Amino acid sequence: MKFIKEEDEERRDYIFQKNDKTLFGTRIIILVLVILTGAVIASGIHFEWF
Repeated sequence: MKFIKEEDEERRDYIFQKNDKTLFGTRIIILVLVILTGAVIASGIHFEWF
């Protein structure tokens, strides 16, 4: 199974397709995860859990 499919390949066994929508969605998801991780760390510091 291939992880990323190029735009001009004729395959069906892939997880992500290399196009603008997939790259945009991946960036949004990574940004949200970074923000959530920062919020957990900040709340832990604020409530003195760390």
